Amino acid sequence: MDIAKAKMKQQNLALGAVAVSLSALTGCVTVPQETSTSQPSDSPTSPVNGAIAAPLLETHNRYRLEVGVPQLSWSESLATASQTWADRLATSNTFEHSQSSGYGENLWRGTAGAFSLTEMVEAWGDEQAYFIPNRPFPDLSTTGNWADVGHYTQIVWRDTTEVGCGLATANGQDVLVCRYAPPGNYQGQQPF
Repeated sequence: MDIAKAKMKQQNLALGAVAVSLSALTGCVTVPQETSTSQPSDSPTSPVNGAIAAPLLETHNRYRLEVGVPQLSWSESLATASQTWADRLATSNTFEHSQSSGYGENLWRGTAGAFSLTEMVEAWGDEQAYFIPNRPFPDLSTTGNWADVGHYTQIVWRDTTEVGCGLATANGQDVLVCRYAPPGNYQGQQPF
């Protein structure tokens, strides 16, 4: 990969990590799109969940290892539900949290094919830079806005034991949805 493209990816990830929605407890990340000459597609392409599970789980667990909380395991049922939502978001060219309850949810989107699965999760993990340890949710961000660390805290939430993700591509964008059980980001509780 040439240096210019690597720098563009780094800038996009940094911008995406702070472009957080206030719409849900775990927030969502949008990475700015690069210019593309390909025609947009309105039908999603989705990888087999088994092909994406290992790098996504490994990246999530790297952040958990750093703070000393138990590793997550992969949930096929969360992955299936995440894939359904990722397909819907990609096809409709929308970006919003599902209204279902009972799990946490992180969202990411960016230029199709420009980011690895690891980079997608790292966009959430990079929020660690704004995280204040040993503080209860939601008062744990150096910016004063919990949404600036909400993806990261969901990843490292001590009581969360499972994750499952889905990835879809349509309209020139990759959309990643990860769901977590039990959910995190409970008011008055510390993440770990």
